[in-house]
Order: sequence, then C-alpha cells, then structure tokens
Amino acid sequence: MDEALTRDDYLGGRLSLWQPARGYRAGIDPVLLAAACPAKAGESILELGCGVGTAALCLSVRVPDLRITGVERQADMAALACRNASETGAHFQVVTADIATLPDAVKQQSYDHVIANPPFFLRSESHASPHPAREAAMGEDTALATWMDVAARRLKPKGWLTLIHRTERLADLLCDLGTLGSVQIQPLQPRPGREANLILLRARKNGRAPLRLHPPVTLHTGEKHVTDGEDYSPAIRAVLRSSAPFPGF
Repeated sequence: MDEALTRDDYLGGRLSLWQPARGYRAGIDPVLLAAACPAKAGESILELGCGVGTAALCLSVRVPDLRITGVERQADMAALACRNASETGAHFQVVTADIATLPDAVKQQSYDHVIANPPFFLRSESHASPHPAREAAMGEDTALATWMDVAARRLKPKGWLTLIHRTERLADLLCDLGTLGSVQIQPLQPRPGREANLILLRARKNGRAPLRLHPPVTLHTGEKHVTDGEDYSPAIRAVLRSSAPFPGF
C-alpha cells in the first residue's frame, strides 16, 4: 500500500475511501453535507470541489441509483476520487477542472441537485496552510459568489443547492443567492450552550417559499469532551455511522 495514502472507513464501514495520509483529510463536514441533500433515487447530482469524493460517495450509499458528477481542480485528488468511485461501484464521474471554467460537457448539463463544501477561510483574514491540498480545500481562492453563481446556473428549475459553511459567511451566502430562493438554514452548534459555528444551507432555483431558520442541531453531548471515545449526539451518530438523513432538515 502507498504509505502516502490511507484507506478510511465512513458510515460505520459502509464506505471505505482512499485519501492522503497528510495534508487535507476529510472529516465529518462532507458526511453532514451528504446527509442534508434531499436527493431521491434516479436523480442527478453535481458536486463542486469534490476532493476524494467523500460527500458524493456518502450520498450514493444513502440514496440508490444516483447519477453523480464531481468537479475537482486538483489532479491528484480527482484521481483518488476516480479510484474511490471505481472501488465502490458508484455511478460517479469525476471531472478535473476549476469550477470557474467548467468544461462544455458539464456546462451543457443541468442537475437536480448541486452540493458543495466551499473553502471556509478568507486568506485576507487568516494564514495559509503549508500543505497545498489542505490550503486548496480550506483557503478561499475562488470567490464564494462564484461558487453560488456556478451552482445556480447548473441547477434545473426547482433544483436544490445544499452546502455547508462557516456561520460568519452566512451574510455573504445570502447576498449571493441570485436566482435561488426558498432558503433553509440549519445552524450546527458544537456543544450545548455554544454558538453555532457551522451552517447547512439549502436553496431552490426559482424557489419562492419564505426563508426558514431551523433550531440548532448539537453535534456533541456534554459541555466539554471528557472521555477518550467519541461523544456525538445520538442523531449525529446516526448520520455518521448509519447513513441516516440529516435530522429535521
């Protein structure tokens, strides 16, 4: 086995993925993203910035017969996504490209769902990571407005965008909705009594429903981590270990 890679289990062992041993390694964010996407069997999915395919392949475990396309600009990560897709048998096509300059094969398609986990951090306000793959995943290079515009353009009418991001970027997300409406916001708080530091957002192309702000979902039990084992709340554990849909969203 290549020592630069590890093969890690997700969804309680229902899914095993190759990813770099160092640098950016997928955590729970793409798993939560996949759980929040309201896809149904037979629908089409586009993931912008798919990395090694964690969110897309987690979604394929929960929902059968999806047609998934992933776009990833880092060739080594795209190659791992292809490998993971091949080994899982998912109907998952990976395109190596920048989301800002999509190839015609993608631009000529429209999708029932777009999912994305855009880079969280403005590098005008934070320090870059020394690991290129981690920096590409976490440091905003392509503007968040571009992510939103590309997603909206690739959605079918009434199609859904689902994404996960930092709470402090919510104002930017709402300003960049464009043709997207029927917005739903799900705050994620790390522990009881803590401020939500992440949000899941859903928006529908040409949607007209009022904005909905859901009650916060707590990721961990207890006020602090006190044991060696994990302390996810029961609902989040069901998402992470049993491929359950995201609760109440």
